[in-house]
Amino acid sequence: MAGFSGKSVLVLGGSRGIGAAIVRRFAAEGAAVTFTYAGSKEAAERLASETGSTAVVTDSADRDAVIARVRGSGSLDVLVVNAGVGAFGDPLEQDPDAVDRLIRINVNAPYHVAVEAARRMPEGGRIIVIGSVNGDRIPFPGLSAYAMSKSALQGMARGLARDFGPRGITVNVVQPGPTDTDLNPADGPMKDIQHAVMALKRHGRPEDVAGMVAWLAGPEASFVTGAMHTIDGGFGA
Repeated sequence: MAGFSGKSVLVLGGSRGIGAAIVRRFAAEGAAVTFTYAGSKEAAERLASETGSTAVVTDSADRDAVIARVRGSGSLDVLVVNAGVGAFGDPLEQDPDAVDRLIRINVNAPYHVAVEAARRMPEGGRIIVIGSVNGDRIPFPGLSAYAMSKSALQGMARGLARDFGPRGITVNVVQPGPTDTDLNPADGPMKDIQHAVMALKRHGRPEDVAGMVAWLAGPEASFVTGAMHTIDGGFGA
C-alpha cells in the first residue's frame, strides 16, 4: 500500500497501543511518520526501527514543548493527537494536581498543537484527535475528570472545523471504546463488566482504531469534519 506516499504525518503519543498501530498504518502506506513518546523509550526505539519512522521524546503536559515539536516538524499533512492520560476515582478524593495534569495533556495539548499545525498545513490537511466513548457515555462511577476531558475535545473539534474549513482542513475526533492495550487489556479485570454492556462481546484492537484514523486522513473523507467517530463495539449503544 502507498496511500500516503509523500505525506508528512506527526503522531503525538505513538510508542504503544493505539498510537503504535497508527504509526504502523501510516508508515506501511508510505508516509513519512514522526511520533512522540514520554516514558517508553525502548518501545519507541523498537517501533521506529521496525517502521522507518522517527521517534522524538516530548512531554505533552508541557505546552511549550508540544508547540515546539509541531513547529519543528515543518509542513504537516496529517496531525494525529493520541497522547492522553487517565485520572480515575472518587472526585472527592482525587489529587487536584493529577486532574490538572490530565487537563494539560488531554485538553490543552490537543488544542494548542491543532492550532499550531494548522498554521503550517497545506490546503486539505487533516487533524485527528483520539478521544473516548466516555465523552458521550459514563457507565461507571469514577470517570468524571476523564470524561470531562474527552467531552471537551468534541467542542474543540466542532469549533476548529469551522475555523479551518475555508482552507479545506478537516478536524475530527475518533472515540474508541474498550480497546486491547496495556491500560485496558482484553483479559483484564474490567473485561466482564465492559463486555456485559457491549453489543460485540470483546475488546477492539488498536488496528481497528488505526483503520478509522487512516480513512479520516485519506481522500474519501475530505467532506467529513467537526464530527465524532465512535468505534466501541456497541459500548455506547
